[in-house]
Amino acid sequence: MRRFYRLAEAGAGRDILLDGRPVRTPGRAPLAVPTQALAEAIADEWNAQGDRIDPRAMPLTGLANAAIDRVAPDPQAFADGLSAYGESDLLCYRAEGPDKLAARQSESWDPILAWAQQRYDLVFELAMGVIHMPQPPETIARLRAAVAARDPFQLAGLSPLVTISGSLIVALALAEGAISLDIAWAAASLDEQWQAEQWGEDAEAAAALANRRRDFAAAARFLALL
Repeated sequence: MRRFYRLAEAGAGRDILLDGRPVRTPGRAPLAVPTQALAEAIADEWNAQGDRIDPRAMPLTGLANAAIDRVAPDPQAFADGLSAYGESDLLCYRAEGPDKLAARQSESWDPILAWAQQRYDLVFELAMGVIHMPQPPETIARLRAAVAARDPFQLAGLSPLVTISGSLIVALALAEGAISLDIAWAAASLDEQWQAEQWGEDAEAAAALANRRRDFAAAARFLALL
């Protein structure tokens, strides 16, 4: 789509205006967000566009659209979908070998699990390999409650953190400021980084990983602006 406006700005109602006219989501709802900081960041995305609008370069806009059009109509159903990741969280599945990989997983993942255990009063069952290990019902229930307590915008921002990392625990820790973006990404991409170290970096895989990190970072920024 060609750029059809000169100036984007955040309105007084935390909505987004293009040449003074309000932007609407793909579902035709007003694009209004919870904070002025997020509204201004979204306006910056629109102002940064060139002659053609590239939605891929507007992740905050996309997440706000998702919050309004996809999450808000049924936040409980959306939260349930994210909560399901807690039943097979990445951090609970450890390598049987080599020992160096297992040690690296423990070093990266154990502190994040320990935070979740203390924060939500959880007990985790760890598995060796990829065979499914059921988690205690109380753990699943408490994780479900933690996710369900979030509003549609928080859920929209949490979603890429969960789906990209495969870990609800990493996503919650990052969303709550318990770990930094770099620590979260190191935990989420540990296995891919290990494979690259052992077998050499594949250009296509490296590009895909970089794209995932970009989307992961954008979701973290979205949450920080709420």
